[in-house]
Amino acid sequence: MNGTNGTNGFDDVHVIIPAGGTGTRLWPLSRGAKPKFLYDLVGQGSTLIQSTFDRLAALLGPDHVVVSTGRDHVSAIRHQIPQLAEGNIFAEPVPRDSTAAIALATAVLARRYGERIVVGSFAADQVIRGRDAFVEAVRQAVLTARAGYVTTIGIAASRPSTAFGYIHQGASLADRVPGAPARARLSGSSRSRMPTRPRPTWRRGEYRWNAGMFVMRADVLLDHLRAHKPELFAAISRIADAMMRSDREGREAMDRCWPRVEKIAFDYAVAEPLSLSGGVAMIPGDFGWDDIGDFNSVAAMLPSRDGRNIKVLGDSDRIVSLDSAGDVVVPRADRTIALLGVNDMVVVDTPDALLIAPRARSQEVKAMVARLSEEGRDDLL
Repeated sequence: MNGTNGTNGFDDVHVIIPAGGTGTRLWPLSRGAKPKFLYDLVGQGSTLIQSTFDRLAALLGPDHVVVSTGRDHVSAIRHQIPQLAEGNIFAEPVPRDSTAAIALATAVLARRYGERIVVGSFAADQVIRGRDAFVEAVRQAVLTARAGYVTTIGIAASRPSTAFGYIHQGASLADRVPGAPARARLSGSSRSRMPTRPRPTWRRGEYRWNAGMFVMRADVLLDHLRAHKPELFAAISRIADAMMRSDREGREAMDRCWPRVEKIAFDYAVAEPLSLSGGVAMIPGDFGWDDIGDFNSVAAMLPSRDGRNIKVLGDSDRIVSLDSAGDVVVPRADRTIALLGVNDMVVVDTPDALLIAPRARSQEVKAMVARLSEEGRDDLL
């Protein structure tokens, strides 16, 4: 892939950016009205979804990138990505999780360009470092997907973690599939959570994190859904057919059919079942990756403010610290935060909510969001 679609042999490849979820572990910064993918969380000068779009458009061309998101976010996404083609954003009236989002975009793209096209799904909220390695992994995934596999890109697991799903590497495909990349392997199994204890196989590198990057032929995905999720497939097909007729009919079909579509993650509906029958392949991704899932993830991407390892997302001049270290701070633009004897804490200040929590409990912020919901504080979510 050289960034000029039409001359690189990847004219049949289209990519989907599912932009959903609210990033509850990043509350009160990330909320339903403005999820984390609309923020620049790592100080790179662009939001997470802008960086994702730019990365993929550079490989395939902007016309080969589509976004699936909630209706409430369409305006913000169009503002942040003005080069996104008019017909390349799919607006969901209510969230129905990743299977429906990926399936609908795939069904529409298959109707536009043919069912033998290759489609990829790359989340809107991930940070990728190492462009050349990323490009090579995508190239190998495309070649493997053309052979009929749902192909995922597995990230080297640097530690056990319950935050990420994982993939167990199976046998090599090099001798089984003509033209398959040398590093392509069957996915022996896929699980929603990484083992919490290192095991001998984990230490030998047989496990890879599941980064939620999938590449497959459109017909392979649609045939699987037709056979194993017939109601979901039928609803998606009705919506896609209506979209092809007119924008008005497409919107009416979305309003009528979408709320009843099964809400299920792509891993559970497609990747895990197919991995058991040998239908999922894995390409090792040897590039830097993070999904910015909580404030510890944000901290890992930010430079230290001083020798005491305080990380600031925002204006550092709004932070005054004394005898404090290891904190992650998100200040407001109009108020100073003074830290006295505060160590290894998360402090996030917004106009209507202030979060203070130990960094070690960053993953539990979503429990606070659940508590607020239980108490009827939906105005804060």
